[in-house]
Amino acid sequence: MAQGSQAGSGLGDNASLLFAKAPVVSIKSEKDFASGLMFIATGGGFAWASASSYTIGSASQMGPGYFPLVLGLILSMLGAFILFFSLVVETPDGGKVGDFAWRPLLCILGANLTFGALLGGVQSIGLPPMGLVVATVALTVIAAMADETAFQIRRVLVLSTILAGGSYGIFIALLGLTMPVWPAFLGL
Repeated sequence: MAQGSQAGSGLGDNASLLFAKAPVVSIKSEKDFASGLMFIATGGGFAWASASSYTIGSASQMGPGYFPLVLGLILSMLGAFILFFSLVVETPDGGKVGDFAWRPLLCILGANLTFGALLGGVQSIGLPPMGLVVATVALTVIAAMADETAFQIRRVLVLSTILAGGSYGIFIALLGLTMPVWPAFLGL
């Protein structure tokens, strides 16, 4: 009876080899998998944009697109390693991806945009340059609000004073960069 069923298929003993199931790859860490994909996409995007928009040059005579191309490729390779290990290395909780953290994202992006707007001013809305000190304090305060549980205004103001003083010392005193330090309307 067994011979009749094999004879009907015409495959003989090789039927089990032909229809064997392929091993299933499972994601062992969702966070690492998502991070790896994000790194690959970002690095690949930067590598492609630099290769298609700028002259690459060679290692001895680098063009403007060489450095972003290399960094994009390194970021993509790092993402490939992370993605590979997310499929191979078992994590205790499965590395589940949690809810999207909107507050930190908006605070960090808002802090950087505010820093740029305050440092140089925005002529289209009539905002004069507020200078390095005010921009650094605003950057620090807004970025610190990303973690609502650890925000302490006294610590943030101490940190912003240290950062503003360090920025002044490095960029104005040591490097001699010409940028507004104080708000333009103070006339300092």
